[in-house]
Amino acid sequence: MLRSDLKLLPVHRARRTLTTAMTCAGLALGMVATTGLAVAAPLSMPDASASAFSAPAATTAPAAMSVATLGSTPTLQAVTQTADSATTDAQSALAGASAVQADIATAGLPLAVGDTSIDTAALSDAVERLSASDLLPTVLLPALSQNAEVETQRVNDRVATLRSSLNDAVAAKAAADAAAEAQRQAEAAAAAEAQREAEAAAALARVNTPDGAKAFAAQLAADQYGWGDDQFSCLSSLWTKESGWNYQAYNPSGATGIPQSLPGDKMASFGSDWATNAATQIKWGLDYISRGYGTPCAAWGHSQATNWY
Repeated sequence: MLRSDLKLLPVHRARRTLTTAMTCAGLALGMVATTGLAVAAPLSMPDASASAFSAPAATTAPAAMSVATLGSTPTLQAVTQTADSATTDAQSALAGASAVQADIATAGLPLAVGDTSIDTAALSDAVERLSASDLLPTVLLPALSQNAEVETQRVNDRVATLRSSLNDAVAAKAAADAAAEAQRQAEAAAAAEAQREAEAAAALARVNTPDGAKAFAAQLAADQYGWGDDQFSCLSSLWTKESGWNYQAYNPSGATGIPQSLPGDKMASFGSDWATNAATQIKWGLDYISRGYGTPCAAWGHSQATNWY
């Protein structure tokens, strides 16, 4: 081997080292370019060529210039933690998207927002890429994490919009249901009141006849006073004599109604309708007999003896 060959050997080795470092950097940049992602600041790494040679400043290549700024780059631990956090957030966003769409389907209500779809394809792809991070160069993780964060925010915003619209629709449905129920109850109450009034009118019409008045008096005498048929027979004779069981009967002396109350407005203690309702008159008359004579037969005996009771 010539002496000149021995002098050139270190130079050749230095050039090979530089070539190797430049090739690695080029491959990394090429891989980033093929992913379509913007790579964040590269990871800290040893200067592969520092122990082999000192390159002139005038020949510094772009790859070497990026190496010069590595002092401020994130650590490997920080990069992997960011990737894990981005993956967790993305998976949570996908779960939220599924949940809101399930709730929309369950509610079955039209939403003011119109379209209820959520495009999660890009986010799902981002999660898939990050989930395979063990197979990727670490230098790609920052860009993948950033992409996942952007897609996560987009999906979360869409979910929030749909959730708000769904809540509005549910609230509107609840208000409409409440109004319909209130209307139904009001109509039912009105119908019940109309039925009650109709029944009351029918009962009044029945009791305001002589036969109806007698039936009502017999029932009330038995239920409230314990008077049987024998007492009712006396009562029937008494009030037949007094008024003929006519609720409109009026005596020139001022005696009024079936029991011939004197004056008639005494019967107001049993109802303001005393002038038009035979039932009210009968209630007052039975109470008067009970307090004044004890029984209808006693009152009838007094009437026969004195011509009044």
